[in-house]
Amino acid sequence: MRISIRPIFTFLFFSIVSGTAFSGGFQVALQGEKQTGMAHCGAGLALDGATLFFNPGGLAFVERNSIHAGFSAIMARFTYQESAPGQYSASNQFRVSPPFNIYGHYSVGKNKRFSIGLGVYTPFGSRVAYDPDWKGQFMLRELALKAIFVQPTFSMKVTDWLGVGFGPVIASGSVELKKAIPAQFPDGTYGQASLAGGGSGYGFNAGVFVKSPDKKLSAGLSYRSSLLFNAPNGSATFSVPDNLAEYFPNTTFSAKIKLPSTTTLGLGYKLSEKITLALDINFVGWAVYDTLAFDFAIETDKLKDQHSPREYKNVFVFRLGGQYEIKPNFTLRAGAYFDMTPVQNGYITPETPDANKMCFTGGLSYILKDRVGIDLSFLYVEGFKREAVNYENNFGGIFKARAFIPGIGFNVLLDGKKATQMN
Repeated sequence: MRISIRPIFTFLFFSIVSGTAFSGGFQVALQGEKQTGMAHCGAGLALDGATLFFNPGGLAFVERNSIHAGFSAIMARFTYQESAPGQYSASNQFRVSPPFNIYGHYSVGKNKRFSIGLGVYTPFGSRVAYDPDWKGQFMLRELALKAIFVQPTFSMKVTDWLGVGFGPVIASGSVELKKAIPAQFPDGTYGQASLAGGGSGYGFNAGVFVKSPDKKLSAGLSYRSSLLFNAPNGSATFSVPDNLAEYFPNTTFSAKIKLPSTTTLGLGYKLSEKITLALDINFVGWAVYDTLAFDFAIETDKLKDQHSPREYKNVFVFRLGGQYEIKPNFTLRAGAYFDMTPVQNGYITPETPDANKMCFTGGLSYILKDRVGIDLSFLYVEGFKREAVNYENNFGGIFKARAFIPGIGFNVLLDGKKATQMN
């Protein structure tokens, strides 16, 4: 049996780096429950400890010292439909991914002009699995990934209206992936490739935050740097018929990939004492991801080091949200955003059925008692239908994705004041 190993490994490692980096191409925004409820706007606001992620320059303007912990439940549905005149269709199995975030911050110095903080969050991570015998099994059967970012942060209120901040970012991630190999055992079942790997990377997050003298208007500019993600020692194992084992040796691989930067301009405006509006525009520098290259510790006639084009493009995300303070201890939020895909035609895959997305959010905050509060959020992601064929493996069809993502967070205020809504 003649088997092409190139498409197998090209897709396997592509799944690792794209999945670990950006939730399998299905990008969601879940780095703070308050902000998620407002379309994930936060660069031009100083709401709570999550501000150290959205704009480190605004952390010094957060009025209450606090510790925050939250998590979300990603419930995503990916569907595949064969292009006409085909009738075949499939969808992923139900899985729940639970990304989390933890923030702590404290103001120090005269007039509390300095703030220090620490954030631990999982901006990327998901699980997706299809029936083992589905038509795209040679592309993907199952993928599980996790990524954890740690960000210590320093923020300074230079004046009563200007703040700056900076935080180094340390990232680590892991992935497990399974896919079929077009080699049959005597019982008719196909072989399987299993990959497991981990990696790390370093970057930074910096920002500037300003407020008008009347405190009605605020604005922020933040920059999350690109990140060189290094996967030095991934493992690849195979289950194949004995007569093909020499072409599928268990081995290790190494790779590096540069992940994109994100520049955000954010505005906040207090329309009244109770109503606050927010606008964020993200520019994501995906064009740095133009080639996928990786090296195997063991090579065979069919298994060679790979250099595969990706040709992603830079994109924008447009976000608009707001909140309404019904009572001092009860606030409602809502928002919407449009998320452009960086994946060009020819590079779409079952685990990254990426397309432009329209997203709608809602949320609320409620103070349970002094110094303790709860935040709830909900994000609905609707991906546009997309018909495409992958250049490297010629697998194509009509792809569709959507997700339902509830979230919950808890806040503990560290000063002695009676708890009220922050900002």
